Amino acid sequence: MPELTLDPVDYQNPVDYQPDAKGPLEGVRVLDLGRLAAGGHCGLVLADLGADVVKVERPKVGDEMRGMGRAALSPYWVVYNRNKRSLALDLKSEEGRALLLEILPQFDVLAENFRPGTLESLGIGPDALLARHPGLVVTRLSGWGQTGPYASRPGFGTLAEAVSGYMLRNGYADRPPVPAPTALADMVAGLYGACATVAAVLHARGGGPGQVVDVSLFEPITSIMGPDALLDQLGRLPVRGEGTRASSVKGIFECADGLWIALSAGTDSIVQRVFEALGMGDFADDRRFATYDDRLEHREEINAIIGAWVRQHSRDEALAHFHRHGVTAGPLYAVADARRDPHFQARKVFVDLPGRPGEPERVAMHNIVPHMSATPSGIRRPAPLLGEDTTDVLREAGIADERITALLTDEIIEENHA
Repeated sequence: MPELTLDPVDYQNPVDYQPDAKGPLEGVRVLDLGRLAAGGHCGLVLADLGADVVKVERPKVGDEMRGMGRAALSPYWVVYNRNKRSLALDLKSEEGRALLLEILPQFDVLAENFRPGTLESLGIGPDALLARHPGLVVTRLSGWGQTGPYASRPGFGTLAEAVSGYMLRNGYADRPPVPAPTALADMVAGLYGACATVAAVLHARGGGPGQVVDVSLFEPITSIMGPDALLDQLGRLPVRGEGTRASSVKGIFECADGLWIALSAGTDSIVQRVFEALGMGDFADDRRFATYDDRLEHREEINAIIGAWVRQHSRDEALAHFHRHGVTAGPLYAVADARRDPHFQARKVFVDLPGRPGEPERVAMHNIVPHMSATPSGIRRPAPLLGEDTTDVLREAGIADERITALLTDEIIEENHA
């Protein structure tokens, strides 16, 4: 396969892996049967926070994310699976499932995002897992959850975004609804799954029993729609094109140089600063804009005034003017802009890590978030080769080398090394 190249000028924050970095979840061990985005992101959050996440993959095939790219590089695999180890294990074989149960007590968590009923059909559903390891946390991510009339249906993030109300709200009134440009529902579900997993592990380590964490894709993204249910009940739910009503003055505006800025005034004091910046005096003097509700009713008029002023200035001029008046405004960035922004660089939002064979010399990705003063964690290792850590994981569970050799011969497990 052809190797990919990247101009070194694009390396904004070259750093090396930190194999000895310690995070707040050091000592927590996760068997990650997750796949694709939701499962991958749940495991990524736990791994970035210091957990030992062992990704269980099908021999010879691996996670579908491995194939989401060109040449030797799958950007999705490289980013979602950093800080993890890979155990290639055939769960479709009886011996493979027995081996999973055998090593299970070495772990605090088993995470999976198969369609509901899949683990049960293999004989390794939650009842079997908890019988083997009563303190285990079983985190299950699925499209529609483990219960309810839709539970058995296949589900992806796009469907979750559709039924949550998000997609119908997103976009412009005179155009069709707009899907998210990223795996939004999967990301949100992965975060919820990781958060609940940490809570369940704390409960188990405090003497409580193990349990099942049931995370759907559609409920988490429904939850981040905020007060929409109450707004609907009150007859005040915004329609597509109105955006959120959290700020009465907000919008996206094009500047004279063709670049864009965003402006949001969430309080009366900031609204006043906007009016002063535009030379409009006190907002309370204009009956159209005197109250929050008035401004919502006349948002188009306000935005027309702001837009007319912004179009006469370059982005830098407009932002400098608004900042002098204490207005909350900022630029619209492409990721290339963000990677070069001095604040992003100071916060080390993106890092350029050493690539593996067949990859660019360095690969860019987001850094670990959030910042933690006492347990800052770190990116310890790159996304693994399929089965790269199979032997190590099994040895750590007390499996003898002779048996590992036999398992390799019978193709129950697989190992690969760089």
